[in-house]
Amino acid sequence: MSEANQNVAPIANLRKLSDAVREMKNAAADREDVVVEMREASRTRLELLAQELGPVFADVPEDDPAFDLVISSGEQPRLWIDAVAHVTMGRDRRTYRFLRDTRLGRVVLAESTDMAPVADQVTRYIAERLVERQRAVEGEVEALPRGREEIGEATPAARSPWKAFFGGLLLVLAGGAVGIAGVLFFLSGRFPEIGSLLR
Repeated sequence: MSEANQNVAPIANLRKLSDAVREMKNAAADREDVVVEMREASRTRLELLAQELGPVFADVPEDDPAFDLVISSGEQPRLWIDAVAHVTMGRDRRTYRFLRDTRLGRVVLAESTDMAPVADQVTRYIAERLVERQRAVEGEVEALPRGREEIGEATPAARSPWKAFFGGLLLVLAGGAVGIAGVLFFLSGRFPEIGSLLR
């Protein structure tokens, strides 16, 4: 009888599933609180940078659709400058990272724990974009030559359409002849009858 009592665990030591679920929910809530706090800290730092850049943003023409100048919410808040450039916080939540997406990947334009150098780089970037746009709008337009006299030689459109057609037909026939000769040469090794016909 004493052996049976030793095999049965006391009721006080048994864990309930509901207790374990409650502990997991508390742990998940604690982790979420940390994530939310980190996100809010990043957003606050980006808001401080936006305030620092306030005079620069005020000078950007309102009718210029190229610039966004907003802070996006989400898992990782970002201060968007335009469609391809933004400022985000590094993994340590203290380092400002000014990034630009290019065809070759993401490029870091500035990175610092100090706000001033990043703000200066953002200001330079906005100035560059404004100058590029102004040059594109005010660029000189050159008239293209229109006639054969101005070009000095015949344009492709001025050539005879029949000449182009027969030139293309000749290329197709030559390609077909080379293809047939290659197939016959390949098959002559496998079938001796074809080899005797070629001789």
